[in-house]
Amino acid sequence: MELPSPIAQSEFERAALTKALQFAAIFALLKLALQVGATLYTTHIGYGYFRDEFYYIICGRFLDWGYVDHSPMVALQARLAVLLFGKSLVGIRMFSALAGAVRVFLTGLIAWSLGGRRAAQFLAMLAVIVAPCYIGGDGYLSMNSFESMFWMGCILTLVWIARGASPKWWLLIGVLAGLGLENKPSMTFFLVALVFGLLVTPQRRLLWNRWFAGAIALTILLALPNLLWQVSHHWPTLEFLQNGRVENKNVKVGPGIFILEQISTLHPLNVFIWGAGLVWLFISRRAKGFRWIGTTYLFFLALMMALHGKDYYLVPIYPMLFAAGGLAWEGTALPSKARVWRISAIATVLIVTAAIIFPMASPVLPPEQWLRYTQALHLTTKAQEKYSSGPLPQFYADRFGWQEMVDQVTRIYNSLSPEDKAKVGIYCSNYGEAGAIDFLGKDLPFAVSGQNNFFLWGPHAYTGDVMIIISDATLDEVQQNYASAEIAGEMNHPYSMGFEHRHIFLARGRKANFTAEWLDFKHYI
Repeated sequence: MELPSPIAQSEFERAALTKALQFAAIFALLKLALQVGATLYTTHIGYGYFRDEFYYIICGRFLDWGYVDHSPMVALQARLAVLLFGKSLVGIRMFSALAGAVRVFLTGLIAWSLGGRRAAQFLAMLAVIVAPCYIGGDGYLSMNSFESMFWMGCILTLVWIARGASPKWWLLIGVLAGLGLENKPSMTFFLVALVFGLLVTPQRRLLWNRWFAGAIALTILLALPNLLWQVSHHWPTLEFLQNGRVENKNVKVGPGIFILEQISTLHPLNVFIWGAGLVWLFISRRAKGFRWIGTTYLFFLALMMALHGKDYYLVPIYPMLFAAGGLAWEGTALPSKARVWRISAIATVLIVTAAIIFPMASPVLPPEQWLRYTQALHLTTKAQEKYSSGPLPQFYADRFGWQEMVDQVTRIYNSLSPEDKAKVGIYCSNYGEAGAIDFLGKDLPFAVSGQNNFFLWGPHAYTGDVMIIISDATLDEVQQNYASAEIAGEMNHPYSMGFEHRHIFLARGRKANFTAEWLDFKHYI
């Protein structure tokens, strides 16, 4: 069979591309509607802002070319979301939802560009839509949902080049790679895997031209501002990563468990889609020119296992395997009616099972119902970090207790005399607490913390004469540093993270100047 060229030179090719674009756009809109609807409903039943969202929003107030624990694009995303939508949860999460829709769109186009028909596109995009990791990741403000947009943009463009498009398209890959690095440093590992995937296959010939060199130059140019920021701030991200390793912040698992986690997080039955796609890339004659996609994945998988990465670090790379899986299941040996029945049966099973496990991806059940539901079906969640999350998993628990905390801090602040209000400071144990106070609080002083970028923003000239302190310390421990202290409030929301059950102290007369000792509060983790 003669496959249409992705560069769409003839009238037939342009018509085929138009239909592929329209079909992919329909599924992208379905994905967007799913994410917006889920956010609306979860907000309605009581789930609030996610911890990291507060942090990114405050980072958006301090736009810079770098941050201790993330690249600058998520701060820009947060800044734009707040400017456009205010404090609306749907609005704040809109860009992540849109990025998820783009992921589905690119999956459909990759399937078409590999030579797939409508059935291949359909199955590939459906598999991406029902994957729990994408539903969850696209449901809150973060940089994670944007990763696939940049990674799969590179894959799609490279497929076009491999199919005969002008090597000038390498410049687009350079732009996507550079922007991807400004979104998240993980782009580096993807690019290394991609180049390796090309080098070990005959498609290495695609690298030997000036346009590839131009792509490298563009990537470096776009990533340079963040690199210079890292240098000028003494490589804080490397310190952050090293501290995580030293303190064993993340749960480490062996290769076997790591593979099982990949299967689970993408929807257990989806392994028959992306797994078939991986096999198809290596054994199908139709995939002869695309073996590099499979080798890219295998190298990236090995790299993440060697570095003890979290299971979701691989999530952005799977759409290309889902696209290949669509072609594997579409096949060519069966009559068209048989293919339709086969794809329909697979789709039905995926949709039904996805509906059953949907509450594990998005908090669409109130906490008590969620607990009963998961216990009845023996559904479990795994911990990514070595912290107690309480009755709910961390991804859900981190949406509770923030407004209650801010209300208590506000009550304490309003109880102060005008003289004390003029000099009081608020110190928080972590960026979630500080971010929540700065975003949700009204007329409160700027909350400070020693964690990550809050440390770089400094102590705001607080002396410690009057301080509101959120900490898990005991009253005796606080009184060692202050002339007087009292427990003025408590954080004890039953569904919040276990370590967020803290005291709120009102302390006076710090024995050493708070600002002078600021360096001691530094905590990159």
